[in-house]
Amino acid sequence: MKEILYRLFEHQYLGREEAHQILQNIADGKYSEAQVASLITVFLMRSISVEEVAGFRDALLEMRIPVDLSEFRPIDIVGTGGDGKNTFNISTASCFVLAGAGYKVVKHGNYGATSVSGASNVIEQHGVKFTSDIDRLRRSIEETNLAYLHAPLFNPALKAVAPVRKSLGVRSFFNILGPLVNPVLPAYQLLGVYSLPMLRLYSYIYQESGIRFGVVHSLDGYDEISLTTEFKVSLPEMEKVYTPEMLGFERCEEKDLYGGDTPEDAAKIFDAVLGNTATAAQKNCVLANSAFAIQVICPEKKIQDCLAEVRESLEGGKALASFKKFVSLNT
Repeated sequence: MKEILYRLFEHQYLGREEAHQILQNIADGKYSEAQVASLITVFLMRSISVEEVAGFRDALLEMRIPVDLSEFRPIDIVGTGGDGKNTFNISTASCFVLAGAGYKVVKHGNYGATSVSGASNVIEQHGVKFTSDIDRLRRSIEETNLAYLHAPLFNPALKAVAPVRKSLGVRSFFNILGPLVNPVLPAYQLLGVYSLPMLRLYSYIYQESGIRFGVVHSLDGYDEISLTTEFKVSLPEMEKVYTPEMLGFERCEEKDLYGGDTPEDAAKIFDAVLGNTATAAQKNCVLANSAFAIQVICPEKKIQDCLAEVRESLEGGKALASFKKFVSLNT
């Protein structure tokens, strides 16, 4: 590892196979926590290449515990994290709004590393027990339209680096990898990223993978559609910059999306959103992300029609019903 770090400090890049081997070694415990922390730091100081991401991803997917739910052709809605905004769980709430609208979702998530509450934190707050049992996962998606995969149960490398990531508390290349290693390999994915270079990077990687994707980025740095400013959407067939007003929404402020200081705070906001008692800013943000997720699955649908679907799911109580059934099946 010492030689690798020296090369990286000199701004050299790893090849795909080399990156693959390094991540395999991390999972096998061949490097110290200090060495892993140094590796993470390197990628904070320079951009990561497509080849490096591909090699790291290849290793994670090889080591994963596979889960075959391909017959459902599910979608995952996920953000890279690492935007420093500490928002409430927008992607997770959007997943249940989509489930309430009748779409199949396989959410791949973890505890928060750079924020107070990751997807696993907010779900665990409701008493959910994570599982890798395929029969339980299949029953969950059949009866509630959503199955939840807690990342460490399915990928030993993510579990191995969790303490280092938590102690550093900064974004890392594992934030970049997380959305790419859903063990189900979902047919569709809506991904939020924290920068325009990340948007381009993922677009290249997704085009190689062949899945139907959408990548979104708010131009003020959010890794989701925040409605605080203009945002860019990249789909296989087009890229477009939207304003909140184009969707019929008012702009909100950063404080309107704050997730609180504890997982309990974030869970209260999450519950308010699904219960349709949240603030307009919180609700609209979730609706916007959910609508573009539908457009990933159904590109022929106009965005206003997608918005009508997700609004019916949320305001009609379908999203909440899906979540309540999910909790009852998974506790």
